[in-house]
Amino acid sequence: MVLKGVEVQGHRLDAAQIDDVIDDFCRRGYLDDAVLAAQLVTSGVERKKQGRVAVSRALAQRGLSRDVIDAALDELPDDDIERALEFARTKMRSLARLDPETAKRRLTGQLARRGYPGGVVSNVVRTVTAEQFGGRRPSSGVRFE
Repeated sequence: MVLKGVEVQGHRLDAAQIDDVIDDFCRRGYLDDAVLAAQLVTSGVERKKQGRVAVSRALAQRGLSRDVIDAALDELPDDDIERALEFARTKMRSLARLDPETAKRRLTGQLARRGYPGGVVSNVVRTVTAEQFGGRRPSSGVRFE
């Protein structure tokens, strides 16, 4: 597809100007899928506390190729359990007022939505609820006062 001209904010750009903009964007890395993938992986893992599955899904939704996604995820340390534990311990503080079974259910959902694999979620929830509630037995949800 050849662009003959485009109007941007009321200014007409000819083909040479369009090529110049594209070349400039390529030099700056704006059109590099690998750079975008690396930025999204960093954002998903560090800021959003997402697991590999959620990060991979976000990259695929951006239209990145499977090769680029796999390369970006290969750079990611294999520490889903540590990241999930960090997130779960933080979340458990706000769930501590709930009974253990409700806290466990909510924490499981939050970790799953962040894209952590089922085995990681199970282990992390078991660990964090044991830390928080100790030997307290989960209630049936029915409370008599």
